[in-house]
Amino acid sequence: QVQFVESGGGLVQPGGSLRLSCAASGSIFNIAVMGWYRQAPGKQRELVAVISVRGVTNYADSVKGRFTISRDNAKNTVYLQMNSLIPEDTAVYYCYVGTTRSASWGQGTQVTVSS
Repeated sequence: QVQFVESGGGLVQPGGSLRLSCAASGSIFNIAVMGWYRQAPGKQRELVAVISVRGVTNYADSVKGRFTISRDNAKNTVYLQMNSLIPEDTAVYYCYVGTTRSASWGQGTQVTVSS
C-alpha cells in the first residue's frame, strides 16, 4: 500500500497559478517515477507530467511551457507548478508513483480554473 498526501488544489482565475504537492509513504521502495495525472468529467485520465529519480521529465503537449514538475527524492515528494492556467486545465489531479513493482495513484485534488 502507498499512502499519499496531496495538496495545493483549488479555484483560480484564468491566467493564475497553483502549486500542487504530493508526499508519498508506505510501500514506496525503489521509486522510479513520480508525477501527476488528471481527469476531467467525461474524459479519460491523462498524463500531465512525470519525473524520474534521475530528474528526467516528460510533459503532456497541452501543458508544456506552462507547468513545471520537480521532486525531492529524500522526502518522496513531487511538485507541480502550474502557471498561465486555462479553463481546460480544470480536472481532478492525481499524484502518481511508479516503483519497480507497481503503479499507484492518490485520491486526487480538484483544480478549477474559472472566472
